[in-house]
Amino acid sequence: MTKKALLEIAHEHGTPVVVIDHDVIRANYAGFRKHLPKVQAYYAVKANPAPEIIRTLHEAGASFDVASFPEFLQVYENIKHEPAKLRQDYVWDKIIYANPIKPQETLLALDKYKPLITYDNPEELKKIKRYAPHAGLALRLRVPNTGSMVELSSKFGCEPGEASHLIQEAFRMGLVVEGLSFHVGSQCINADNYVQALNIAAAVMDEARGHGHELKILDIGGGFPVPYETQVDIFPQLASKINAEIDRHFAPDIEILAEPGRFLVATAATVVARIIGKAVRDGKRCYYINDGVYHTYSGILFDHCQYSVNAFKRGGTEICTVFGQTCDGMDTVTQSAELPKLEIDDLVYTEDIGAYSNASSTWFNGFPPAKVVHVNQ
Repeated sequence: MTKKALLEIAHEHGTPVVVIDHDVIRANYAGFRKHLPKVQAYYAVKANPAPEIIRTLHEAGASFDVASFPEFLQVYENIKHEPAKLRQDYVWDKIIYANPIKPQETLLALDKYKPLITYDNPEELKKIKRYAPHAGLALRLRVPNTGSMVELSSKFGCEPGEASHLIQEAFRMGLVVEGLSFHVGSQCINADNYVQALNIAAAVMDEARGHGHELKILDIGGGFPVPYETQVDIFPQLASKINAEIDRHFAPDIEILAEPGRFLVATAATVVARIIGKAVRDGKRCYYINDGVYHTYSGILFDHCQYSVNAFKRGGTEICTVFGQTCDGMDTVTQSAELPKLEIDDLVYTEDIGAYSNASSTWFNGFPPAKVVHVNQ
């Protein structure tokens, strides 16, 4: 969006305000499909669960990855298909519950929908058998997460050597394993993670076939990198390697799906905040804004992300520190903002802040989350 448009929205709605551009979301989805044409995108709702985003992606043709029952219901209830039969078909075809560990009450609530769910250990199988026996299963594999911004392999995924046993055990219990899943870690710029993971998945599928179990679904997870600010966009090259490995290892009738979250929404949002205080500390200029790491900039804490703070005002710049509005010293947005001399009530903005930002915002210190404005819906 133009700076002029951002200023108009900030003046109309006040600050802090997150502006989400749905034209960018649609373009990101189209780009994903262009570069990975054999892969169905299941949007990871946790990245930004706004109902408006769910509807835009649904209309564009996306499916959905959910990780809690409230997320499941949010997707289900935003589907425009009214007849019950169409809604059930949508669950079968368009939603995966990709959290490998689920409370028993969640499984009980999910069972009537007969969803596709993931698992990665024997205890989870026992729970599924008891509380959600009508679900289809995908076994989550542990794969390399080397170099990814957020590592996930220490928390989820069975060792490849355990996979065959867990598949056979599921079938022995009367459950149906539909396929495999893995995740290479968030903001993954290391193509070798995907190459190794696809090799591991192919070997597990071959072993399952040898035991009489034909798996037809492969979920390659998320982690697709976003070109934050000036970082080079490596996704086309990454997608090319993924496509080559898919063609090499998997038959055309294998359904390939992925869980992009950050990739679809990160670049679609900009936050505008207001300078509420200024000081000079240890010879360095410091600004305080009416947002922070407990609010829209929560990705700094929860997502290992770094954001630039930019000024609408022009002029010679200096390196400044930008603090958030709470009384916590950890509420530091950046210590390296290049900003001109600003005054109280001047506005600043940060781009590429649509993922794991306002979605994980809190009410800490009594400050409410930023307003959210959707444009180009």
